[in-house]
Amino acid sequence: MTDTATTRTTRGSRPRNRRELIAAAAGRAFSERGYHAVGMDDIAAAEGISAAALYRHFPNKYALFVHCATALADGLLATLDELPPDASLEETLRAVARTTIAGRASGGIYRWEARYLEPDDRAALRATFERITDRVATAVSSARQDAGAPDVGPAHARVLAAAALGAVGSVTTHRTSMAARRTEGLLADAAVRVALATPGHADHPTPVPAPPRAPAPGRRGQILDAAVPLFHRDGYPEVSMGDIAAAVGLTPSGLYRHYRGKADILLAACLEAADLLERTVAERTAGARSPSVALSALADAYVGYSFEHTALTSVATAESGGLPAAVQRPLRAAQREHVARWEAAVRAVRPDLDPTEARVLVHAGLGVVTEAGRAVHWADTAEHRALVADLVLAALGAPPADGPTVGGRTKSGPTDSGATDSGASPDGS
Repeated sequence: MTDTATTRTTRGSRPRNRRELIAAAAGRAFSERGYHAVGMDDIAAAEGISAAALYRHFPNKYALFVHCATALADGLLATLDELPPDASLEETLRAVARTTIAGRASGGIYRWEARYLEPDDRAALRATFERITDRVATAVSSARQDAGAPDVGPAHARVLAAAALGAVGSVTTHRTSMAARRTEGLLADAAVRVALATPGHADHPTPVPAPPRAPAPGRRGQILDAAVPLFHRDGYPEVSMGDIAAAVGLTPSGLYRHYRGKADILLAACLEAADLLERTVAERTAGARSPSVALSALADAYVGYSFEHTALTSVATAESGGLPAAVQRPLRAAQREHVARWEAAVRAVRPDLDPTEARVLVHAGLGVVTEAGRAVHWADTAEHRALVADLVLAALGAPPADGPTVGGRTKSGPTDSGATDSGASPDGS
């Protein structure tokens, strides 16, 4: 990958790849701060040019956003097109990992910001991702046959492909630093394990409700319960205090007796999500008899939480960047503590990993949950939970648990009926 610094020319002259430099700067900004928080002046300043110069390349912010949102997806598809017809699953996923790592700085657009695309553009992006998923699913089916893994139908193969792509794409969601070649190998190996996983290799608990939510009492709780689905559906920047007031049956001025503003409502949602996740994990991992049992219980807990509280989890993950920096600190601290819990659990069963490798794999496992959950449309069934938890453990390279984790157990099988014929969508639908 060419260092952008080498493409710049002497002061006062125009780089030949000015358009690409602008797109790279915009992609980083959109990924880190969100579409609505970034202005054309911000992007121009980052590139050291005037806004007028920027508009010579892109007519408006939306056009620039569309370019950024489609660039990596088109690049991934081009990468797959360049592979020989007989490329192995490992070669396929390594190529995908290489391209994803190269576009890491702007990759966050796909997970959350693509929902701000207009319908036609969003449909085009989704179609590209579906083609990518289909290509990987074909490689998955072929590799499973060659490896003697249990046969799965086309819909299930697409879920495995989406999950494998989630493991690779996780590198766009965090800043853990490791050499690109090393990261590529680690993620590709994790994705291959996911693709070849045999569902039902570990026991899983019969789903039990997560600890009950403890919303703020009275009107505060009602307002929060009304706001979270709106933030999830439309995106935090698109929801007004008037929208929330209408949903809860108040006047906009009435909301301000309970919250100082929309950011306070979002903060309350994020804090509730962090607290609920911590309580869920603590309850379901208590009493684990060994490191492998503890890790399996942690996977079950996180997957169960994600399926039960999809809207709240999505809002907390996607929208916390819209909060003031000062109030983001405790949320970031809670996120780091949660990842550290995973890291310790993984290293307890895989002492061959150093802390950085374990952290990268933890994020890969969490990425599996996001994309596999999307692939089954978050339909909360025992089979889906068990399947996704198995895929998380596969991504981590964890050995089977050496006994029951917490509570009773049921098995999940690799049936095609448990999966919907849908790949991961770029807008979370």
